[in-house]
Amino acid sequence: MSLLIRSCAALLLTLSLPLAAAPAPMHAQFLPPDDLTLRDAAPEQQQLLQVTDYAVVVGSQRQSNQQPIPVTSPLLIRLKGKPLNKGATINQVLINFDGESKSLKKPVYDDKSKTLTLFYPMTQYRVVIDLLRNDTVYCQFLSYANGHVWADLHTGSVRPR
Repeated sequence: MSLLIRSCAALLLTLSLPLAAAPAPMHAQFLPPDDLTLRDAAPEQQQLLQVTDYAVVVGSQRQSNQQPIPVTSPLLIRLKGKPLNKGATINQVLINFDGESKSLKKPVYDDKSKTLTLFYPMTQYRVVIDLLRNDTVYCQFLSYANGHVWADLHTGSVRPR
């Protein structure tokens, strides 16, 4: 009888608890305020990578089949690292810097190549390099059912020196 009473009490306690909201994404503390409630549901996908190494690539490209002949010099940073969250498949991040466009392309995660591609204005290059040189850096990507995506590079919490 005592076991039956305990089981019923446990069941009643469980049923009286409020339903938990969808779990927040890892590193949610680094997201900006969601004033427009774009992130009101749990993300459909999260990729979280701890950066372990990086390479800077400065290219030179000339498409000789066009007149006049455009010469471009793309600048990108390739990040490698280890995925941190359950279900993450990401293994690299490509950061493209654009000095000419008036608007940037949205972040894109490609499941097949396990690559996240980010686009930043050229003015952010120094900031990104300083982060990579001085701190442990994380990259996260979140996508939501409503089409909203968020991607960032951030450090962990750092104490001022």
